[in-house]
Amino acid sequence: MPPNTNQGAYVFDAPGESDGKRRVEAGEKRHFEYPVGESYLDQPIELPVTIVNGDHPGPRLFLTAAVHGDEINGVKVLQRVANEYEPTDLHGTLVCVHVVNVPGYRAEQRYLPIYDRDLNRSFPGLADGSEASRMAKTIYDQFVGQCDVGLDFHTSTRNKLTLMHARADTDDDDVARLAEAFGAELVLSGDGSEGSLRREATEDGVPTATIEMGEADRFQPVLIERGVTGVENVMAAYDLLPETDPQPPTFGKVLESESEKTWLRAETGGLVEMAWGPHPVVDEGERVCVISDYFGAENHVVEAPFTGLLIGISANPRVLPGRPLIHLIELSDDERDAAESAFEEVGFRAQRTFHWMGELSDDIVESTLDTDDDSEDGGEAKRE
Repeated sequence: MPPNTNQGAYVFDAPGESDGKRRVEAGEKRHFEYPVGESYLDQPIELPVTIVNGDHPGPRLFLTAAVHGDEINGVKVLQRVANEYEPTDLHGTLVCVHVVNVPGYRAEQRYLPIYDRDLNRSFPGLADGSEASRMAKTIYDQFVGQCDVGLDFHTSTRNKLTLMHARADTDDDDVARLAEAFGAELVLSGDGSEGSLRREATEDGVPTATIEMGEADRFQPVLIERGVTGVENVMAAYDLLPETDPQPPTFGKVLESESEKTWLRAETGGLVEMAWGPHPVVDEGERVCVISDYFGAENHVVEAPFTGLLIGISANPRVLPGRPLIHLIELSDDERDAAESAFEEVGFRAQRTFHWMGELSDDIVESTLDTDDDSEDGGEAKRE
């Protein structure tokens, strides 16, 4: 059994208690707010936390969301998971830190609104460090370091969209097992940046994967549902839910080499319109997007340098030279058709994000809106 395997109460620091500790006993579920710092007004900064301590012993799984304050798809995933499971369901403990970066979340910002510090470069933290470092240490010591395995939910930054995928150090067998268990169609392998939650936790013996899903400042139901399913898959694989069977992905690729991916960048300024679609799969030489000037003249046509999968796109039509437009990963001939089929459900089209996506936008509108007035029944179905 892993060293943190639940054999009783989950115990964490609580200065207000008589013995300085708070306990969530086996068979108990608690929602609470936990102080991790103070504001300029000398008021506590408190994180919303749920701990579900199972009736039966087993591993401890932590889930974190909104380490970047504007990345909120994961917040909904954790809300769903925390309300779905009771102690009677679990062989182990589920620890949900619903919003890690509360100051950034309140300000609708990616970073801590304290000198724009990135909380995800501050772990595991220092007791006598910066504001971010002190917060990181409290979060890490109380809710991450006490667990056996973890998932950290993110989205793209603003003005970008990303396909759902996992980021994990697959050179570590325990992390590779976790990423496979989640069931993401795509895994980008790497150890992560120094100070990031997943890297520091993994190096500390708590295998952790980052789950990237969608775009900032939005709830995207298709991806949220996939996130909830992925959590259940992990809980099943690690025997927190021993009677549940994981749902395997229909397509799987682990990207281990930097040479297999590239950013396609703008070479001129102007307005960009996407030309790919409806699937996020393009063939070598295919026109991917076009940059035009304000009078409609095409200045630059961006073509795919290889057959690949678009895992990230810019969602801002205004571009400057050097602006990243498309994040593309290479696919073999065998992988191409399988990827197209798999991402029919979880590709950009299914994310219900319109923006300004050229042919992709037309396809979304055509498939989503009812334009057939001949059928009264059809109209009623659409309104439902």
